[in-house]
Amino acid sequence: METEEIIQLLKKSDLYAEHSACNGEFKISDALLFDGTKPFPFKAIEVQKNLEEALKERQEELKKSMKKATTGAQTTAKSVNVGKLLEKVFPTMNDFKWELSDCRFLGDPIDLIIFHGLSAGKVESIRFLEVKSGKAVLNKHQKSIKEAIENNKVKYEEFK
Repeated sequence: METEEIIQLLKKSDLYAEHSACNGEFKISDALLFDGTKPFPFKAIEVQKNLEEALKERQEELKKSMKKATTGAQTTAKSVNVGKLLEKVFPTMNDFKWELSDCRFLGDPIDLIIFHGLSAGKVESIRFLEVKSGKAVLNKHQKSIKEAIENNKVKYEEFK
């Protein structure tokens, strides 16, 4: 049996095939069937061109998305790095209202612990201070620390 005869029989059949990529079935007679050893029919060339155009569009969208993601990540990384540097020098700024010698820098998860009165010889209170700039917000660990402090879940223990 020749290839063309097989194609004609399949076009007239009630056979179904399964598409491996989407696990969907389709009627073989509805498919574009042709002899691949001969020149492509016009309809097949048209489908191929449409698929190639769609692929090019997807590639362009992907390039744009990757560039946007890279630019956003770089901006975020710069902001985080600048923020980490500012946390360290913040206590030396003119409008810093706490005694520098009362402050202890932690950096993470909270920036500073301030022992009010430590430099004078008697601690009157203790303050946890988180430094943020711009649109920065507390992360989940910082939020949980804030809640623990606000709910008086802070204790002092001595370990010997």
